[in-house]
Amino acid sequence: MTGQPVSTHRYDVTVTWTGNLGHGTSGYREYSRANDVHASGPPLLAGTADPTFHGQRDRWNPEQLLLSALAQCHMLSYLHMAVKAGVVVTAYSDSAEGFLRLNRDGSGEFTSAVLHPVVAIADPAHREAALSIHADASAACFIARSVNFPVLHEPMILP
Repeated sequence: MTGQPVSTHRYDVTVTWTGNLGHGTSGYREYSRANDVHASGPPLLAGTADPTFHGQRDRWNPEQLLLSALAQCHMLSYLHMAVKAGVVVTAYSDSAEGFLRLNRDGSGEFTSAVLHPVVAIADPAHREAALSIHADASAACFIARSVNFPVLHEPMILP
């Protein structure tokens, strides 16, 4: 459902490569993929490449951040829709999965994401409504609406 925009919002981040090990990019293994992500307000986010691509396991990679954005956006949209539907949510967690295909030319793309939200509700009589709200949340989620691959949901509702 697309309509006329009500407002426009701008988001700013700065990504700074911090991985020059003294030789710059003189060779594929001669530099670190370390980077810092800055935004006004939140703490610094330590970024890198996926370990498969010579990144560090103790830093966030872009693929994890994209998946996190999808899961967080769905959760926030879901909580909003729950309020509108009169469903009282008492707990929410999601173990999301993302699937990336690598191509022969070194490029790649996400082919899908699957969210696995586990939602606890106060009133078991609202179970069906709690399940159906996931479709509304998906339709409203800014991030899911912005990607070109399917974002699927396999929710579980706990009484």
